Amino acid sequence: MKNLKRILTVALIITFAVVALIPLSGVFATSKKQLVVWSHLTQDEVKALQPIADKWGKENGYTVKVITDQGSFQSFQTAAMSGKGPDIMFGIPHDNLGAFWKAKLLEAVPANLIDKKNFVSTALDACSFEGKLYALPIAMETYALFYNTSKVKEAPKTMSQLITLAKKYGFMYDVNNFYFSFAFIAQNGGYVFKNKGGSLDPNDIGLATNGAIKGLSLIRDFVQTYKFMPKDIKGDIAKGNFQNQKIAFYISGPWDVQDFIKAKVPFAVAPLPKTDDGKPTPSFVGVQAAFVSAKSKNKDAAFKLMKYLVENSALTLFKVGHRIPVLNKVLTSSEVKADKIMSAFAEQAKVGIPMPNIPEMSAVWPVANNALSLITTGKATPKQAADAMVKQIKQGIAQMQ
Repeated sequence: MKNLKRILTVALIITFAVVALIPLSGVFATSKKQLVVWSHLTQDEVKALQPIADKWGKENGYTVKVITDQGSFQSFQTAAMSGKGPDIMFGIPHDNLGAFWKAKLLEAVPANLIDKKNFVSTALDACSFEGKLYALPIAMETYALFYNTSKVKEAPKTMSQLITLAKKYGFMYDVNNFYFSFAFIAQNGGYVFKNKGGSLDPNDIGLATNGAIKGLSLIRDFVQTYKFMPKDIKGDIAKGNFQNQKIAFYISGPWDVQDFIKAKVPFAVAPLPKTDDGKPTPSFVGVQAAFVSAKSKNKDAAFKLMKYLVENSALTLFKVGHRIPVLNKVLTSSEVKADKIMSAFAEQAKVGIPMPNIPEMSAVWPVANNALSLITTGKATPKQAADAMVKQIKQGIAQMQ
């Protein structure tokens, strides 16, 4: 009888164990861990990105949701702090990283995750703080010189050549916008914040140096001396005049290309003309970046996915979104080189300067735009406007702190 009870007991234990294991094994066989990616790219780009994410997910046992985040950048900060944010942000303009870095929401990129030699160095600089990488660059954008090929056969190589041709054929751009006019400030050594060993120093502002004032004087001359454009010109007016073929030269970025193609404008794009003594004219470079949230619960997997997306989406984003690649092998590929327009923007980006990514940059934009307006309207000399600009920026930064 005892033996019979013992046998029944063992049988029951085995039965319960088997029954218990069936649902568990089923769960492990069918369930997948999930990673969430918020993207600030366009809907078409996200649609093209999802299959790439799915491929990585299938190979690594994850489901990956790529969501177009239409909210403000602040929405990420709010969601992340409450534990409801994504694992990865993908496609955010790099100059928005500073606020997240300051809030300790960026997870530092592991030192061995990528080979930095594979990337355009300017793009890596845009994703770094205090010499350390906190995001990976995806693509970059900048502005360059559009020219009408029915009016001008070759792009001007120097500023003197541009001025000479512009007197005859016309030249306009959004002159009071610091984003565009910075190029002329920088061509003789002006800068926003001094880069000291990979760190931007907000206490060292270079917008009133001799080189900066020389650039501001040139900007004044575009309006006051040469009368290329009215003092209150806006970007859409300049664009319209180029599209209607009233002018031969226009400064802008890749975002205007499709409209000019649709309007059948005969045009080409070239890097900005050099100074007469051969110095390049460095435009502001914007970088679309990806980072892993410091609040992610799957950081290791998130970094692997982020790296995979960055390394495998460059050509797709170039074709779908006209994004300039930051991977050297893609940038020098036959597909990219065959596109003469985007290649010209890429050439300009190589000599560009990343827009400062530290939070203090928010104190610069409105003050700098106002200074340009004072100069182009003749209400202040370049030196007066430059000195006042630096003083007001320092005041703005002090108020932030």
